[in-house]
Amino acid sequence: MSDAKVYLYILVMALVTYLIRAIPFVLFRRQIKSRFIKSLLYYLPYAVLTAMTIPDIFTATGNTLTAAIGCLAAVIFSLFGKSLLTVAVAACAAAFISDILIRLL
Repeated sequence: MSDAKVYLYILVMALVTYLIRAIPFVLFRRQIKSRFIKSLLYYLPYAVLTAMTIPDIFTATGNTLTAAIGCLAAVIFSLFGKSLLTVAVAACAAAFISDILIRLL
């Protein structure tokens, strides 16, 4: 992936996150009472960032199987409440080790 593409992704993610947080201040003068709108505004940035990140996860290693193994490791470690650094290292290690094992077999 080129540097320009990475910078574009970061810019788009920052812009989307900022806009989602800023729109309620511009559009709504009173406090938002609707639980649906509150939850929508809370979870929307996470959903957008996930939608932008997931496709790159499965193409990062060049092998969908090793990427899926790394993603699975990340999900498992995050479900056990590990830190972000631990999750990232475990995912990278799982993808790397599975890639080595696949090449050897």
